[in-house]
Amino acid sequence: MLRELTIRNLAVIESVQLTFDAGFQVLTGETGAGKSIIIDALGLIAGGRASADLVRYGQDKAEMEALFDMDADHPVWQALERIGIAVDRSEPLMIRREVTVAGKSTSRINGQMVNQSMLREIGEWLVNIHGQHEHQSLLRPEGHIGWLDLFGGSAVAEASARYRESYERYSGLLRQLRELQDSGKQALQMQDLYRFQVEEIASAKLKPGEEEKLLEEKRKLANAEKLFSSINDSYEALASGKGLQAAGKAMQKLQDIAGLDSSVLQPLLEQIQSAYYQLEDASFQLRDYRDQIEFNPARIDQIERRLDVLSTLRRKYGDTVEEILQYYESIQRELSLLDNKDEHIRRLQTELEAEQQVLLDAAASLSALRRKAADELAGAIEQELQDLQMQRTRFAVRIETMEDANGPELEGRRIRLTASGMDDVEFLISANPGEPLRSISRIASGGELSRIMLAMKTIFAKVDRIPVLVFDEVDTGVSGRAAQAIAEKLSRLSADCQVFSITHLPQVACMADEHYLIQKGIEGERTYTRVFRLDHEGRVMELARMLGGVEVTETTKRHAEEMISMASRQKSP
Repeated sequence: MLRELTIRNLAVIESVQLTFDAGFQVLTGETGAGKSIIIDALGLIAGGRASADLVRYGQDKAEMEALFDMDADHPVWQALERIGIAVDRSEPLMIRREVTVAGKSTSRINGQMVNQSMLREIGEWLVNIHGQHEHQSLLRPEGHIGWLDLFGGSAVAEASARYRESYERYSGLLRQLRELQDSGKQALQMQDLYRFQVEEIASAKLKPGEEEKLLEEKRKLANAEKLFSSINDSYEALASGKGLQAAGKAMQKLQDIAGLDSSVLQPLLEQIQSAYYQLEDASFQLRDYRDQIEFNPARIDQIERRLDVLSTLRRKYGDTVEEILQYYESIQRELSLLDNKDEHIRRLQTELEAEQQVLLDAAASLSALRRKAADELAGAIEQELQDLQMQRTRFAVRIETMEDANGPELEGRRIRLTASGMDDVEFLISANPGEPLRSISRIASGGELSRIMLAMKTIFAKVDRIPVLVFDEVDTGVSGRAAQAIAEKLSRLSADCQVFSITHLPQVACMADEHYLIQKGIEGERTYTRVFRLDHEGRVMELARMLGGVEVTETTKRHAEEMISMASRQKSP
């Protein structure tokens, strides 16, 4: 659950720190007071898009912090570990986000910086915000299959994963087969080109690191005289110079007397011996190196010609010998594919037929699970709608197999397969007795959409384990008994998760476990939004305002008291 929320310099909010308990929380206030800013802050915490317009005028940045208490077995911990965030499941989860006036955003989870996509991945496990715009998702049939699959749980998820794996393999094989079958004159031209390139590279007999070795050899040959002169002088200086002779003489003298004062003279003798042998060894190495120096102009010409060959190949096929050899291997494969085109086509056709059968079986299995889930979802939603004063509403999930004259055959029908399967899914509703089931987009009113969406959220709250549900004026377009039913449903939903609701309806506000009042005022020449956690007296006054408008009377106050009392009795076990 969300335990604390701190907001600084976000729109008209200068500084707000809120603490929350479990249960049903409502936020009320006059239109334009800034209620939605609280929701905006939660949206940013959950990974929503940031904008410089959100930063309070005159400030450098907006800051938001949220503290969540999560069960040790909640999936969010696995998601955190998956993206590399160190976790201690016994500690709260802290999320911090900053948005600068330049529009830059930085986010941290438990003090570790994350990017927006990582924050969004974690936020999806923590907060689900439902606003009025989300009604529109019910009006788009293409999104209904996602709702159904979510309700289907792990069985549908696993079947869907198996199907997608097979679909990707099938699509890859089909793409390769079509490319081979469609290759014609251009393929023959490429075949000739590849053959020429293979022969050209093969005839060069390239070796990795060859060019570097040739350049090193060329440098030595080109400087042979200078090398010989300098090495010979060095050798002569060591072999015939006084240094080596002096070291040898000193070594002989010390050998005779080292035993007289071994603690001092023996270490000195060893140092001189070491120096003498090192100088002697160095002189031998210089002599050997001098004798191996080669004066060979013909070899230089040979190296130049080889380097020209390598340079030509580099211009055509790669910046290094290694890249040329990699290209050589790739065009060998392409040439083999073209040389054995018919054989490859037959092989791909065989593999495609086998994979197609696997894919069709996976599609049929997925479809069967969806149909089972569809019946269960329809029954569950109808039950929830009864609680929301839509007792005679019928809800159904239509699943039809998509057809394609050129698609694979399944049980005598040519079907169309997409990345999500072979099913076309749409939610249907009949709001009045005697009317046929029709698309939600054609017949549902705004109030009906609100209640259908609430029914679905109630069902999915038991499936997705998201701890915080936020409803931004979900009660728009309803009144009377329907409004009371929504209030009761939100209250019952808060037994499974923490529920926040922005509302203008007193029927909803009176059912809250905690009530927050959002007020906007002007101090000096600046606008400020304040948030107050209301006590009982404060709740009575706010409900009276919501009931009576601007003027609060004794009658509206008594009515507010009665509503709170009735709500309390209704929530009692």
